[in-house]
Amino acid sequence: MKSPGEVISFMNEEFRCLKRSDLISALTNNLPLDTIRFGCQTVALNLDPQTSHSIVHLHDGTMIKAEVVIGCDGVNSVLADWLGLKTARQLPLCAVRGFTNYPNGHGFSNEFVRMRRNHSALGITPVDDKLVHWYVPRLWTPQDLRISKEAKLIRDSTVESIREDYPADMIEMIRNCDLESLSLQRLRYRPPWEILLGNFSKGTVTVAGDAMHVMGPFVGQGGSSALEDAVVLARCLGREIGGSSSSKREEEVEVIIQAKRVRKAFDQYIKERTMRILRLSTESYLTGLLMQSSFSVMKFMILMLLLILFPNFFSHTRYDCGLL
Repeated sequence: MKSPGEVISFMNEEFRCLKRSDLISALTNNLPLDTIRFGCQTVALNLDPQTSHSIVHLHDGTMIKAEVVIGCDGVNSVLADWLGLKTARQLPLCAVRGFTNYPNGHGFSNEFVRMRRNHSALGITPVDDKLVHWYVPRLWTPQDLRISKEAKLIRDSTVESIREDYPADMIEMIRNCDLESLSLQRLRYRPPWEILLGNFSKGTVTVAGDAMHVMGPFVGQGGSSALEDAVVLARCLGREIGGSSSSKREEEVEVIIQAKRVRKAFDQYIKERTMRILRLSTESYLTGLLMQSSFSVMKFMILMLLLILFPNFFSHTRYDCGLL
């Protein structure tokens, strides 16, 4: 059996991993009842010509008139399209993600480990004493479109793609994974220059999360940066409209005043977030290029650029977005 070409272990840094479903449950449990409506895929947005309110069109024909719209609808965001943002680009890479449960304990150290060989990699992060999260980024193939629709095919193809290069216990970890947790997705990104030049708001409409700054998973900050967006956006809105009091003005005048406050809050939000997500996107973009490149000279140039721009490998994980 061949040994991995590169093994990186991060033992001296704090890493935390959790299931997305657990995070969503923790957030939703603190919201009032009926705050969330499920099954509401957005298909279009336009403006009411009389009030300039946004009209959100859902896939079931429902229309919602809203004074404020924040698009968190992911990489294929309808709201991002409406704002004129370019469609997220595709990388020639995909990623398989999954969880494996060890009823008697997995025995892994509480550390993040990444192994690399050729154009594939294997990352492992324990969630607790019995649950492990792992991912395998590799080159995308035309067959992956079919494979991605069936969990068993995802598992078997992943085992086949790495079994010659990685230790037997890692192969068994993937073979014994929770099939329901498996996903295979083509990686997409919004390049740094589009982050710098993009228009992320219009009137009382803006975007956050992947709709705003989808990036490859190479620096592990996609989900974290989306949570940062939420904190900063809520803080900006709260500062402008949260404590405002209304006199007995005409309703139409008050609506205009509120809309101006929302636009000001959105401007502050975008100003505060742009440099942060620009740095994350640049670091992720360069790291993705490094994985794809097969030329030594190109790899050396990318490595030098990363060292110049990001001399501290963990600095992006220590960012403080402030209090809500």
